[in-house]
Amino acid sequence: MPQLRVAMAQVDTTVGDLAGNVRTVREWTARAAADGAHLVLFPETAVTGYPVEDLALRSSFVEASRQALGRLAAEIADDGNGDVPVVVGYVDRAPRDTRPAGAGRPRGLPQNCAAVLHGGRVVARYAKHHLPNYGVFDEYRIFVPGDELLVVRVRGVDVAVAICEDLWQDGGPVRQAAEAGAGLLAVVNASPYERDKDDVRLELVARRAREAGCPIAYVNAVGGQDELVFDGDSLVVAPDGGVLARGPQFTEHLLVTDLELAAADGAPAWEEAVTRVTVSADPVPAYDPRPAELREPLPDVGDVHHALVLGLRDYVRKNGFRSVVLGLSGGIDSALVASLAVDAIGADAVHGIAMPSVYSSQHSQDDAAELARRTGLHHRVQPIAPMVEAFLANVPLTGVAEENLQARVRGTTLMGLANQEGHLTLATSNKSELAVGYSTLYGDSVGGFAPLKDVPKTLVWELARWRNADAERRGEQPPIPESTITKPPSAELRPGQTDQDSLPDYAVLDAVLEDYVEGDLGRAELLAQGFDAEVVDSVVTLVDRAEWKRRQFAPGTKITFKAFGRDRRLPISSRWREADASATVSGPVHSTRSVQVPR
Repeated sequence: MPQLRVAMAQVDTTVGDLAGNVRTVREWTARAAADGAHLVLFPETAVTGYPVEDLALRSSFVEASRQALGRLAAEIADDGNGDVPVVVGYVDRAPRDTRPAGAGRPRGLPQNCAAVLHGGRVVARYAKHHLPNYGVFDEYRIFVPGDELLVVRVRGVDVAVAICEDLWQDGGPVRQAAEAGAGLLAVVNASPYERDKDDVRLELVARRAREAGCPIAYVNAVGGQDELVFDGDSLVVAPDGGVLARGPQFTEHLLVTDLELAAADGAPAWEEAVTRVTVSADPVPAYDPRPAELREPLPDVGDVHHALVLGLRDYVRKNGFRSVVLGLSGGIDSALVASLAVDAIGADAVHGIAMPSVYSSQHSQDDAAELARRTGLHHRVQPIAPMVEAFLANVPLTGVAEENLQARVRGTTLMGLANQEGHLTLATSNKSELAVGYSTLYGDSVGGFAPLKDVPKTLVWELARWRNADAERRGEQPPIPESTITKPPSAELRPGQTDQDSLPDYAVLDAVLEDYVEGDLGRAELLAQGFDAEVVDSVVTLVDRAEWKRRQFAPGTKITFKAFGRDRRLPISSRWREADASATVSGPVHSTRSVQVPR
């Protein structure tokens, strides 16, 4: 059987940085060539970055992508690596079509494509067949689907090409690859991270390899792009579903694997919807294969932590910031955000501001100072009591309005320092608070990025404990004080306040939110799950009425199946209330704060 050394480059690219992305592909191609690779695979739209969103609708962007691809092919040859076939994703334009523009047929006919580069030229192209239109994806609106399979003969092996979603749909390119007698199915991907998705992805690739009747080489992107983070975890899977090779998660890497593959037969005289291109027909002379690389996936919670660190690091880096600032209250949320930031960009680039009010406890102030000592971040104290008092002397406020004022003074302080010193402000609210509106708009919700936006409160505690345990395993001091983890959560906006004065216990709250937000269960279904009716009615009412707040919240790394924002899209002006599904609810569409929530 012919041998083939396949190199899969899971690289971190940036949307719109075509010149930088081209340099990245050149550099990693050179590494692969130096390692004796016979075929190099790069992720989906590596030339343009992913996802390009509505940039695909600009003809200038599509043309720039096409030109960058041509330059890339020539420059790889100029580097002396033109003999190595390279499969790389980019954005192209479909052939002329007279059908009217519309969803799935956008004006300009952009396509999500993969190209084969060889000998300084673009020798073949493949357009993605299945365009996802769910969750964070809206490719059906911005791209035109392809309908032909590409089979490239490389060193006597027929290699079929597919792109990401093509693998997730039954039939299509996978079935065509089997019918075409492919010896290898190369799949280029930009598959975003979600908790536990690595198991789902592996099971899918194994099933598709069995259906294709040949190994699948699955290369995935790595890195953060706005709210998405890509985890790498590239795979080679045998036709029997066994894992032949596996790369690491959350880091750039070249996964090089020696494979024995079925020899290509003579191409049929006629074949429907298949494009065949021969790059090299002669097999590689026999050589001794190297042991395959098989990385173990990270443990649960640990992989979430790595995703959050990478998402934050790339958001800071790709948006040109050099440092971050956050409010350091001594609570668990700000402590975890501070720890993530230190892990992401280094302690010297992290500025924590303690802003005690008259209600701030001494133990919280001590915890904030202790976390700063343990992590080495910059720590300063800016009391807000004088500013709050000055405001109240001119605009008398009481009750919840006075509580919210404290948060807004803190938010103004943070944003002022960020503007003055050039920091990115990090919001510290978590998904549970965001779900029920338990935050002050223009107060503790201010920020340019929210690392915990998709992290439920119970997972915040798990992450803190995992990070401390990981530090102990490495012989380091845990970054988060134990007292921060164990004390009852509180906004400390009035004497003796705790979160559970206004909310159910977080274990119960998060269980309801998971079923209501991610599972889209209605009231009757939630009650059938065994939840208390009073708790259900309270929680779903809070969630429904907080949509307007969520729309104004900062972006944050997605780690769950359904994150707020692009994953979950509900109207703000709506009179539908799940807590009273049998009748139209009268009254205002929204108020300045959520019911039962004192902030």
